[in-house]
Amino acid sequence: MIQKKSSPSRQVWWAEGEKYIMKFPAVDEQKLLQRLQHPWGQVRMVLDTDAYNEIDDQYAIAYALLRPDRLNVEAIYAAPFANMHAASPAEGMEKSYEEILRVLERLSRTDLADRVLRGSRGYLTNEDTPQPSDAARDLVRRAMALPDGEFLYVVAIGAISNVASAILMEPRIIEKIVIVWLGGNAYTWPDTREFNLIQDTAAARVVFDCGAAVVQLPCMGVVSHLTTTQPELAHHLQGKSAIADYLYETTCNEVAQYGGGKCWSRVIWDVSAIAWLLGEGVRDVLVHSPIVNNSGRYSFDSRRHFIRCADWVDRDVIFAGMFEALGRA
Repeated sequence: MIQKKSSPSRQVWWAEGEKYIMKFPAVDEQKLLQRLQHPWGQVRMVLDTDAYNEIDDQYAIAYALLRPDRLNVEAIYAAPFANMHAASPAEGMEKSYEEILRVLERLSRTDLADRVLRGSRGYLTNEDTPQPSDAARDLVRRAMALPDGEFLYVVAIGAISNVASAILMEPRIIEKIVIVWLGGNAYTWPDTREFNLIQDTAAARVVFDCGAAVVQLPCMGVVSHLTTTQPELAHHLQGKSAIADYLYETTCNEVAQYGGGKCWSRVIWDVSAIAWLLGEGVRDVLVHSPIVNNSGRYSFDSRRHFIRCADWVDRDVIFAGMFEALGRA
C-alpha cells in the first residue's frame, strides 16, 4: 500500500514497507505542465551519458552536436556503469569520459573538451545522500544561474546518478530543469529491471519522486523498436565522415564480439532522447509519476505529479533524421 502526506516543501512516502523522506520545493502543477510541453526553437541542454557502456550513446552524442540549429549542448557528463566493459561504476565513468572525448575528436569538436565533466564514481547508497562530482556541481551551477522563466533540458541516457545527486545537493534546481531520461521499461512490461534504472534504483526514486518535470523514454516495449542492421548502417554511414565511419566500425565490431549471428539487428535506442527534443518520431502521453519498488516493478498512485512518458516511436522517421545529420558531419 502506498500512502502520501504532503506540505509545500515535504513529501513522505511508504513503499513496500519501506519509509524514506525527501524534502523538495513544491512545483506548481500548471508550471509543471507547461514545462512538459514539447519544446520548439533552440533549447539549452546538457547530456549525461555512460558512453563506453555500448555503442548507442555515441550515436546520441553525435546526433545532438550535429543539430546546433535546435540543440545548444552546454556540457556533457560522464555517467557511471558496471558490466563486462567496466568492473566498477568508477571505472565505467572514467571510460565513458574518455569515450566522449574520442567522439568529440572524430566530430572535430575538441573545442568542447573542457565542457566534458566526470560524474559520480558510485551509485547512490540511499535516497538522501548524493554522490558529489564535477558533473553534479556543474549541473547545479548551470541550473541555478538561469533567469526566472528559463530552464535547462537535462538529457540522461545512462544510470541517473549524476542528475539525482545534483537534485539532492540543491533541491531548488527542480524548478529550473526538465529531465529527459531513457530508463526503465514500458509500464506494461513484466518488470522494470532495465540496465539504467536497476543499477541505481535510489537515484531513479529521487528523480521520479522529487516533483521535477520528467520525460521518460522506456526501453523494452517502446524505444526497443529502434533497431538497425549492418546493410543499413553501411549504406548510410560507411565512407561518409570520420564520425560515421567510427560508428559503423564500432557497431559491427561490438556485434561480432558479443555474438552477432548470420542475421542481426542492433538497438540504437539512446537516440530517442535526442529525437524527442527535436520533435521527430516520438509519441508521448501524460501519466502520473511511477513509484519504483525494490521488487523491480512499478507501483502507481493517481495522486502523484504528472510526467510525460513515451509510448510509441516511429523508427523510420528517427533513423532518417539521424542518418541525415551523420551523413553531413
